[in-house]
Amino acid sequence: MIYIHIPFCVRKCNYCAFNSKVSNGEEISAYVDALISEIKNSAVKNFSTLYFGGGTPTLLKISQLEKILDELKISDAAEITIEANPGTVDEIYLKNLRELGFNRLSLGVQSFNDDLLKILGRIHDSKTALETIQTAKKFFDNVSVDLMYGLPRQTLADVQNAVKIAVAQDVQHISIYGLEIEEGTNFGKQYAAGKLILPDNDGEMYDYITETLPRLDFRRYEISNFAKKNFESRHNLGYWTGKKYFGYGAGAHSYNGEMRTSNICDVATYIKKIRAGENVSLIEEIVSPKAAMEEFCFLGLRTAEGLSVEKFYKNFGADIYEIYGAVIEKNLKLGLLKISSGRIFLTPRGMKFGNVVFTDFLL
Repeated sequence: MIYIHIPFCVRKCNYCAFNSKVSNGEEISAYVDALISEIKNSAVKNFSTLYFGGGTPTLLKISQLEKILDELKISDAAEITIEANPGTVDEIYLKNLRELGFNRLSLGVQSFNDDLLKILGRIHDSKTALETIQTAKKFFDNVSVDLMYGLPRQTLADVQNAVKIAVAQDVQHISIYGLEIEEGTNFGKQYAAGKLILPDNDGEMYDYITETLPRLDFRRYEISNFAKKNFESRHNLGYWTGKKYFGYGAGAHSYNGEMRTSNICDVATYIKKIRAGENVSLIEEIVSPKAAMEEFCFLGLRTAEGLSVEKFYKNFGADIYEIYGAVIEKNLKLGLLKISSGRIFLTPRGMKFGNVVFTDFLL
């Protein structure tokens, strides 16, 4: 699994805490050169999935994306995803993406309500979002749409309408995200000043989405992700099933099975160090057996497949019930967990309160 981070945006959204920034063509060009150098100097170039995230990767020119792809060994079976924002791509660009080998497109729509899009600080309106989806479908048979809930001034009717519109576009995948107020964002500042009023029925919004999408043939395969049959994100499933992954670019993370590393976040410093032939990767964590156990449980429980009792024993040489027996029993009684066929799952209620359950699995 390979992840490539493109940290540039047309405008920083009001809720965004990702490693991204507004930039110019000169800096983007220098960044692409640095990124290519980092990939060239890496031994890892084979992959089963490749994911371009950001930021807004579609701010790069097609020729720049092509240069990056040329440094990687791409098989016909690989899933190659790129995130895109409506308003940054047109028909020619999307056609060129497909011809380059991208076969999955993830669109950051967030809402189909123009007033909400303005509040979020998005650069597109609902008309542009719909046009982008329909144009993308001319070239991609695997299109994902992101939707958000719990937004300032958002109503349950807004959420119901967003789900209805998204499903009507005949996309293959829908991701949902509840708004989180992050420190350092515009929303974070507004909230701290008491100027951001959030809805008090975000639980109802969540319930509507999670109950409605499965009835419309979007299987919930992970807490926040719904897909039509055979259109689950293979890349994201790799994270949740504990596969190794390697990240390139400013702020990108890697995990080799024993150690986590992260690249320097600052774009200018990243470029400077790459040019000087210096290391841009920092050790974030040596994963201890205890931490590995915790993560195995967190990640497994996030998915519809749950976590395997047998695989836990195979990985750690211990019975999961000896380690987590009291925790499992507690959450079974609360109706947050269930057990079936040697696997432990979150119930629908457990999915809603997943963070509560995950906290219990901390050793």
